[in-house]
Amino acid sequence: MTSFELRVATSDDTEAIAQVWYTGWADGHRGNVPVELEAHRNLDQFRARVPARIATTTVAVNPGGPGGTVVGFVVVHDAEIEQIYVAAATRGSGIADALLRHGEHQIAARFPIAWLAVVAGNARARRFYERSGWSDAGAIDYPAEIGGGTLVIPTRRYEKPVAPR
Repeated sequence: MTSFELRVATSDDTEAIAQVWYTGWADGHRGNVPVELEAHRNLDQFRARVPARIATTTVAVNPGGPGGTVVGFVVVHDAEIEQIYVAAATRGSGIADALLRHGEHQIAARFPIAWLAVVAGNARARRFYERSGWSDAGAIDYPAEIGGGTLVIPTRRYEKPVAPR
């Protein structure tokens, strides 16, 4: 198991988060989303999207790396796990589980049900969510952020009760 710690993201983490996000997004989305969206998903675009999310981002860091190398992150927006990515070299190490549980815990403080969107073709992510107790709640059109607006992407909405009833 990879050694890691969770901490609040800072602006100093922007580049590392963008790198993890860019490579992780490509792994799970290329070929599974419309080509119109792929045209908006280059490294510079991810760099531009990170700063607005820093306040709601938690990073997983390898404490043995220089300055605590970022190996994953989760972004929570209201009741949504908006983004969750782990560096390819550390997948299967428990980092994604810890980040997802952390996001669920944050959401549970304010909402009874957490949700996230995942493209239908991202089978690896869907299996991970289902193993973690999430259920496919049906098809939704997700407004993916692009420069100057949004692009509606067909996705699956996954949900999980996170707070006591």
